[in-house]
Amino acid sequence: MKREVLTDTAREFLSEYHLATLSTLDRQRRIHSVPVGITYLDGVVRIIGGSGSQKFVNAERSGRASVNTVDGGRWISFEGPASISTDPESVAFAVALYAARYRQPRPNPQRVVLELTVERVLGSVGMRTGDGDVRATR
Repeated sequence: MKREVLTDTAREFLSEYHLATLSTLDRQRRIHSVPVGITYLDGVVRIIGGSGSQKFVNAERSGRASVNTVDGGRWISFEGPASISTDPESVAFAVALYAARYRQPRPNPQRVVLELTVERVLGSVGMRTGDGDVRATR
C-alpha cells in the first residue's frame, strides 16, 4: 500500500495556477526541459499535449520523467515512470483536470496525455511528509 507523502499545503499549491518544467532525456541522454501545465491526482501527474512532441517522444523512449513547479520559495518536484496514453477516456480525463486548474485547452485531435506515476517527491518545507519516497509502505 502506497502512503500519501503530500501535505494539505502541497495539494493546495497543486490546485493553484503555476506552470511547471518537465524534464526528460533525449536520444543522446541530454536533459530536455520544457514548460508545461500539470495536474496531480492520486499519485499521478498528468501533462497533455500533441502526439509526436519531443517531450512525449523522450518520455516514451526512456519510460521516465521528472517535473518541477515553483512559486517563489514554494516548490515541489515529482519523478517516476512515465507513459503516453492515446486512450480517449484517459485523454478526456486529463483535459478535464487541466481545465479545472488552468483553462479549457483548445481542441486538438492529436492530443495525448503523459502519465507520470510518482515514485519520489521533493519539495520545500511543508510540501511533503516523511522521506518523500512513495514506494515505502506503512
